[in-house]
Amino acid sequence: MTAPRPGGRPSRRHLALALPAALLTAGCAAPHRGTGRPGEPVVLTLLSHYASGELKAALQRPVDEWNATHDRVRVATKAVEFTDLLTTFMVRQAAGQGADLLQPYCLWNGQLVRAGVLRPAPAGHAEEIRRGYGTAAVGSSSVAGRVYGYPTETQTYALYYNKRLLREAGVDRPPGTWRELEETAYRTARRDGYGNTLVQGFGLSTYDDSTTVGQTLALLNAAGGRFVSADGRSTAIDSPAGRAVLDLQHRLVARGASDPGVNVYKAFASGQVAMVISAGWWTANLKSLMGGAYRDVGVAPVPLPEAEGRPATLSTGFMLGVNTASEHPDEAWEFLRWLNTEKVRGVTRMSALQASVGSLTGRADDMRTLLGTGGDPNLRPFLDALGYAVPEPNGPGAQQAKSLLRKNIEALWTGQQSVDEALRTTRRQVDQEVSRSW
Repeated sequence: MTAPRPGGRPSRRHLALALPAALLTAGCAAPHRGTGRPGEPVVLTLLSHYASGELKAALQRPVDEWNATHDRVRVATKAVEFTDLLTTFMVRQAAGQGADLLQPYCLWNGQLVRAGVLRPAPAGHAEEIRRGYGTAAVGSSSVAGRVYGYPTETQTYALYYNKRLLREAGVDRPPGTWRELEETAYRTARRDGYGNTLVQGFGLSTYDDSTTVGQTLALLNAAGGRFVSADGRSTAIDSPAGRAVLDLQHRLVARGASDPGVNVYKAFASGQVAMVISAGWWTANLKSLMGGAYRDVGVAPVPLPEAEGRPATLSTGFMLGVNTASEHPDEAWEFLRWLNTEKVRGVTRMSALQASVGSLTGRADDMRTLLGTGGDPNLRPFLDALGYAVPEPNGPGAQQAKSLLRKNIEALWTGQQSVDEALRTTRRQVDQEVSRSW
């Protein structure tokens, strides 16, 4: 997930996965008595974007459990809307009012580390994180190889497709290569006599970051390319892999298989998009929106340029870390260990929390336990992708770099730039941003 509604996308949190009730309520148990000391307890503040509805309730359940079973250290939650979260972190820190525990979008980690907001994970916690989570989740929660927190929500990208639309076009399976992706997109696309789009073969949409940058980076990773260089000091998209991705998208738009002006979230759910690349959170949203028509939805790995290529895709996520300004870092880390590593009925409290709101964590073993043998098969490709996904680059200038990339991709899709111009402009703008940030 690029983040919950980073660019205004619809909320997907109102439908829990079809999970065993006992596992979903595991975090509400009270397994042991408190360990308090005489006197006033330490109160830790936790600042997140879980500001309302099911998100707020889901986080409060394990916090209430902790508070009921720990006398010496209590946790109080505070929340703001996602769109205000990064600014709130920075402003409160500057005012000396930073929370003890922070839940940032991992894209911001480099910026927060550079600003002195995030405390590195102690050695024991860092080892637990490296051991317990997939490579992509650990990478998202790290900056320059150093771990800064426990991964919470982790999202990978895959190909959603409409089985009915593919079948009606004479296509019996989802594409596995880019050639097949193009052929299927052209065969499924339909327009009326006035040129209006009836069905997009492949959904390209300027609606938000997820539908613009997210699927572009998923394709780029699948091609063996990267957006930012390994040292984080320059863009790497102006490469053969980057050119191939933008060429592919340009052809799809030019030949009428994609219409970037369409809101792909609504159009796919309405049967007006045959294929689109997006993150796993969308499955729960689609179930709610589509009802019985959800049976037409399938999910497959992101297609590769060649049939024998190595699978790769994009992952995004959030984490929980400790503020450098916290006066009680040991207690804060101990709460995070309890929340994210201690298992109740076979899964961690954080995995149960995320599953209850239709999301995933970077603990593949937990998620397979929660989904069980009867879980939604459309979630399996996202779980499998935890083993090969590439985390979103999160250097100090990552948020601005992502915004610049989105602007240039959309300029390409809408005919304002050529592929050469989009690559050249992105390289110049992003290089300036990331080099300045270090």
